[in-house]
Amino acid sequence: MNVVHKIERWGDSHHPVALDIIRIALGLFLLLKGVAFMENSTVLQSLIAGQNFVDLSSGLLTTLVYYVTFAHLVGGTLIIMGTWTRFACIIQIPIVLAAVFLTDFFVSPINTMAWPSITALVLLAIFTVIGSGPLSLDNYLSKWEA
Repeated sequence: MNVVHKIERWGDSHHPVALDIIRIALGLFLLLKGVAFMENSTVLQSLIAGQNFVDLSSGLLTTLVYYVTFAHLVGGTLIIMGTWTRFACIIQIPIVLAAVFLTDFFVSPINTMAWPSITALVLLAIFTVIGSGPLSLDNYLSKWEA
């Protein structure tokens, strides 16, 4: 048995229902963030363009804005439903990690814009390990497979 199966088995056996409520709230947060980016993509575009790490062309910037919006919409929905939760979390982690760096967390530790991103990053890491839990579509469908 390889390491991935061991982590998956441990996560499935150590998952209280209260964590499912937190998982659903995290998915709702990401979904609503995706809707906000979709409604006002210029805010996300200016946030990404304003960073000083990498100079992006306009085509790549537009592609990145659409990718972040789509990933939040689809990933948030998957996390809410509890299907492909680990995959959805892995897709979200680089985006939220970039959000932590784009909010200038290291310049000012008392930055109110950074803490939701940091909280989401920690929760994404937790749900990458423990998975979706008992209140999930994965759990419901697994009962019908047997």
